[in-house]
Amino acid sequence: MKLGILTNIRDAYDELRYKTSWPTGSQLIKSALIVMVASVIIALIILIMDQLVNQLMHFIYSL
Repeated sequence: MKLGILTNIRDAYDELRYKTSWPTGSQLIKSALIVMVASVIIALIILIMDQLVNQLMHFIYSL
């Protein structure tokens, strides 16, 4: 049992160390910026939709 776990850990380490292609620093920063900008845009869209529905509900219930 112990040898199987150690073999799995060693295999995972070797996979991460030798077979994985890691992004460069600039690629990582660009990707993070894209995710942040997309998150802000989606949050703004949801905010606008929420405000529109809120105004519609106030209009309907004020009748």
